[in-house]
Amino acid sequence: MDSSELVELLTGDGLRLLDSLPPWESSANVVSVVTELRNAGHSPARVAAVLTQSKLRAKAVGKFGLFAERMLFTEAGLEQATRLRVAALHAGRFQAAGLTRIADLGSGIGGDALAIAALDIAVTAVERDEVTAAIAAYNLAPWSNATVVNDDATHFDLSGFDGVYLDPARRTAGHQNTSRITNPADYSPSLDFAFGLGERLPTGIKLGPGIDRELIPDGTEAQWVSVDREVVELGLWFGAVARPGIARSALVLGEHGSAELSAGADSADVETGELGEFVYEPDGAVIRARLIGDLGRRLGATMLSDGIAYLSSDTAVSTPFAACFRVTDVFALDERRLKRELAARQIGSLEIKKRGVDIDPAAFRKRLGLRGGGAATLILTRVAGRHTALLCERVLFP
Repeated sequence: MDSSELVELLTGDGLRLLDSLPPWESSANVVSVVTELRNAGHSPARVAAVLTQSKLRAKAVGKFGLFAERMLFTEAGLEQATRLRVAALHAGRFQAAGLTRIADLGSGIGGDALAIAALDIAVTAVERDEVTAAIAAYNLAPWSNATVVNDDATHFDLSGFDGVYLDPARRTAGHQNTSRITNPADYSPSLDFAFGLGERLPTGIKLGPGIDRELIPDGTEAQWVSVDREVVELGLWFGAVARPGIARSALVLGEHGSAELSAGADSADVETGELGEFVYEPDGAVIRARLIGDLGRRLGATMLSDGIAYLSSDTAVSTPFAACFRVTDVFALDERRLKRELAARQIGSLEIKKRGVDIDPAAFRKRLGLRGGGAATLILTRVAGRHTALLCERVLFP
């Protein structure tokens, strides 16, 4: 989005037109919709602007729920925005610490600031990009305790603030067609700047979940968060917003609600044992936090193989921290043998999981030539160091 597109949106006519559109459907005939709006007297620029926003609002429902219907977005801003459910937990830390004035540096479209303001905490959202700052101002307009400043986070005066939240830009500059920045040294603001804030003030920093763990400062609470089995972020917490005695945490959000596994340090793995009737695949947040050992002890399970993030036992235990599979057959990892066995069982729908083996699941599935009405899960891994294929069925607990 450029400034001219924003101008088309931020008018009474533009916003009324946007709100009048039916919910976006990917199957809609866009040419027909454009023609209808143009025949109604709307300019090409306004039509393009409102249709883009309508599409982004539909995409944003997964992160913002019903709030998305009244918000504005850029493509890049939505991509990096925190899910509202997670942002509410961020805000709750500032509230629990008794902090009253928070600076949200690099606020983007204002998702985290929105959650902070909703808890009656004064928040100032600081955003360097002019268009994104204007969108944040629109999104935060319903909250009188929220302010937006168009400024560089590294230059903003933090006098009078008692807490900071920072989400460094992890995508290239622009509002659309951006790419993910893989080198943390290129984040904006830099990690050195972000970690420096944590030495001065209670601070929360949102980072990508795959960041090199060696970069995490000592004495920091590191919390990996997954939503519906997808690891979405690593939160680093400093000072009063960090919890005493917790250095590693896996927070798992899903239909079950929320559940957390935490410890004062990485946990030692459980021992390697025999393959049992059931295999557990730990949630990605548990794996990232290196708490597989603690989970294994909870489940009474052992590792399938050293260094491989699968656990096994002879009992099925319901846990939000892992998916459970019942092993029905065990084979050597031989493609021709597996093709015959799957054909004999008429397996036409196959979920393939793998750890510790160099296989592309999509290409492997294609080569198997699956046919039939049956369904199964195939786990390709190492058991006691040997390459093994486990034919399984997913355990669904009541």
